Amino acid sequence: MYSNTDEIREVIKQGKAVLGIELGSTRIKAVLIGEDHAPIASGSHDWENRYVDHIWTYTLEDIWEGIQDSYRNMAAEVMDRYGVPVTGLAAIGFSAMMHGYMVFDKDEKLLVPFRTWRNTVTGPASEKLTEYFQYNIPQRWSIAHLYQAILNKEDHVKDIDYMITLEGYVHWKLTGRKVLGIGDVAGMFPVDFEKRDFDQHMIDRFDELVADQKLPWKLRDILPHALTAGENAGYLTEEGARLLDVSGSLRAGIPMCPPEGDAGTGMVATNSVAERTGNVSAGTSVFAMVVLEKKLGKVYPEIDLVTTPAGSPVAMVHCNNCTSDLNAWVALFKEFACEMGIKVDMNQLFKTLYRKALEGDPDCGGLLSYGYYSGEHITHFEEGRPLFVRTPDSRFNLANFMRVHLFTALGALKTGMDILVKKENVKVDALLGHGGLFKTPQVGQQIMAGAMNVPVSVMETAGEGGAWGIALLASYLVHKEDGETLDRYLADKVFAGEKGSRIEPDPADVQGFEKFMERYSEGLAIERAAVEHLA
Repeated sequence: MYSNTDEIREVIKQGKAVLGIELGSTRIKAVLIGEDHAPIASGSHDWENRYVDHIWTYTLEDIWEGIQDSYRNMAAEVMDRYGVPVTGLAAIGFSAMMHGYMVFDKDEKLLVPFRTWRNTVTGPASEKLTEYFQYNIPQRWSIAHLYQAILNKEDHVKDIDYMITLEGYVHWKLTGRKVLGIGDVAGMFPVDFEKRDFDQHMIDRFDELVADQKLPWKLRDILPHALTAGENAGYLTEEGARLLDVSGSLRAGIPMCPPEGDAGTGMVATNSVAERTGNVSAGTSVFAMVVLEKKLGKVYPEIDLVTTPAGSPVAMVHCNNCTSDLNAWVALFKEFACEMGIKVDMNQLFKTLYRKALEGDPDCGGLLSYGYYSGEHITHFEEGRPLFVRTPDSRFNLANFMRVHLFTALGALKTGMDILVKKENVKVDALLGHGGLFKTPQVGQQIMAGAMNVPVSVMETAGEGGAWGIALLASYLVHKEDGETLDRYLADKVFAGEKGSRIEPDPADVQGFEKFMERYSEGLAIERAAVEHLA
C-alpha cells in the first residue's frame, strides 16, 4: 500500500495507474488502481434497463452517457483528492453484464435494440440448441438470441455483420478490435476448452442447422476473436480516448486487456480462479461459479459450462432475480418512516432490517416469497410476478418477513447448486461472496452459508466488485512475469495477506433452508398462477 498521498499523485502523473470499468445492471462503475492493486479512486453512474416492446434493453445513448459519466466522476475524484488530472494510464479493461445480443451491419449500425441477459424470450431456441448440441445453451447466450431471431424470421438477421456482447461492443468502439475474453466467449457459444476458442465442430453444425435459410454469412464470420487473460487486446485509439474522456485530457495508445463479462471479473475479484474454488455474486441477479476438477457427467439445463478468464472450465448457476424485490420492501419501510417524520439513512435501514432477519425462525416461520421481477429459467418461468404468501397460522413478524425475502433471493440459486453438489458430487472448499447482498456484515454471509451448506468468505475488497476485477485483469496484462499464470499472479501479488471474514454454515440455518426449499418448490404453482392471471 502507498504510504502517503504524494506517492499516489506520482503514480497518476506518470500514467502508471490502471483503470477498470464495469457496466452492471443498475450501476456503471470505474475503479482506478495503483501498482499495488489497491483502489485509489472511483466513480459511478446509476442506470436502469428499459422494458420496450417486451424486451429488456439499454440504448446506445444510455451506454455511452453512463460510461462517460462514471469516468468523469472518477477523474473528478482524482483531481479532488490528489490535485492532478488523469492524462495517461498503464492499462484499461472493460467488463459488463454477461452475454445478451448486440448485432451490427457492415456500416456498424445497431440492427435491433440491445437484448440483455434479463430477457427470457429465447426458450424455443435454447431448448432446440441444447438438444441439438447436447450442450446446455441458456436463454441469455448470444447464440440462443440469434437462433430465436432466425426462428422468428426476423428481417435483420440477413444483414448481420458482427454479433457481440456489451463489453465487447464498448471495447470495439474504443480500440477498433473485434475481440472478447474467453470467459464471455463461453457465454456467446460453446467453447473448446483445450483450444481456448469457440468450438469449431459446433460452429460447423450450427451452419448446417441454418443452411436452409441461405444466409449471406457463416457463424464464424460474425463472431469476435477469442482471447485469454494476459493477451493484448489492442490500444485505445484517438477516437476512443475522446469517446471515453469527453474533457480531452486522456491520451490515446493505452493498452487494453481482453474485455470480460461480470462472471469472469467476479472470479478475479474474489481470487476464485483455481480448482475447487467458487464465488457467488449476489445483487440484482445472482450467480455462482465453481471451477471444476473434471467435466460434468451429463447435460443440465440449469448449469452453464463457461470458463475462467484464463480458460479453465467452470460450472455456473445463473439466476435472473435476487435482491430487486428485497430492495423494494426496504424502500417501502423507508417511505413509512418518512411519513412518520423519521429521517432515515438507507445504509442504516438495510443493516437494521438485515440483522433482524437473523432473529427469525430457521425456516422463516412458514412464510413464502418469490422475488421474480423477471422470468427465471431455472424454475421455468418466462415472466415473473413478485409475490408474498402466508397461511393464517404462519409466524408473521418482522424477523421472519425479512428472513424469507433473504432466503427467497437465493431459492433459484439453491435449486441449481444442489445439482452440482448432490448429483455431480462437485467439491467446493469455500465460496467467496461479493455484491450488494454482502454489504451488511455477517448477514448475507450467514444466510448464504446456510443455503449452500458451504463456508462463505467475504474479503475487504469485495465491495469493489467487478470493476476492480477487470482492473486486476488489465494490471495482469502489463505487470505479469513470463509464464506467470493468472491464479499465481492473484495469489502472490494481489491477495497475499488479504484480510477477510469466513462464516461456517450453521446447522440450524442449513436445516431451516432445506425446509424452506420444500415450501418454495411446492409453491411454484402459486407463482405460475400469478403469471397467468395477473397481466
